[in-house]
Amino acid sequence: MKILAFDTALNACSVAITNGTEILSQTHEKRRRGHAETLLPMIEAQLLEADLAYKDLDLIAVTVGPGTFTGLRIGLAAARGIAIAAKKPIIGITTLEALAAAVPMTLTQGRPVIVTADARRGEVYLQAFNRLDTGEIIAPLSRPAAVKIEHALATLDIESAIIIGSGIPLLQSLPDFNAQKYEVLELDEDPDASNIARLAHARGLPERNSPPPAPLYLRAPDAKLPGGRDPAPN
Repeated sequence: MKILAFDTALNACSVAITNGTEILSQTHEKRRRGHAETLLPMIEAQLLEADLAYKDLDLIAVTVGPGTFTGLRIGLAAARGIAIAAKKPIIGITTLEALAAAVPMTLTQGRPVIVTADARRGEVYLQAFNRLDTGEIIAPLSRPAAVKIEHALATLDIESAIIIGSGIPLLQSLPDFNAQKYEVLELDEDPDASNIARLAHARGLPERNSPPPAPLYLRAPDAKLPGGRDPAPN
């Protein structure tokens, strides 16, 4: 199954094309802005490198969040546009499970992974996962959440967990952070599209006429409505 996977949710633009478990082409650029101008040229370049056209693909996979509002909209709009034009199915992968998939299997046997991401405004995105025996399937142990930093450790009080993500420095700054309780693993803080493709391949094709994936925002945007009110998250 040939999969085009990409991510623009956080501070990178990542694209990969895979065939089964084989990576045909991939690129990953750190980028805080400019995703809209960069994504489609990156996709075209990776298709050229893989010697494929859109019609040759079997599935489009994209991160749905949490992440920046602009980044998520860019990625989802591109995925939907390609899926409609090429008449291909589309699947959504959350940012947090894509990050969890980057943890080496040798470290996760029987150990949960807590994924953290700096949500700004004094909050952190959190979710805990286990990797099943099949290796590629990431099973959630908790729901994704945006929580105040001071409540983060109590939210996911899990022994012997591996912690990854951009929220690590925020957790380490808390007075009750116990360095003996967790293993801190420093990995790329942005999803890699090859891991998104791996998760999509493990899930398989969505059912016919499935609705397109929706963004997972978890909280209202930073922009304020008149009177200083927060817009409701989608």
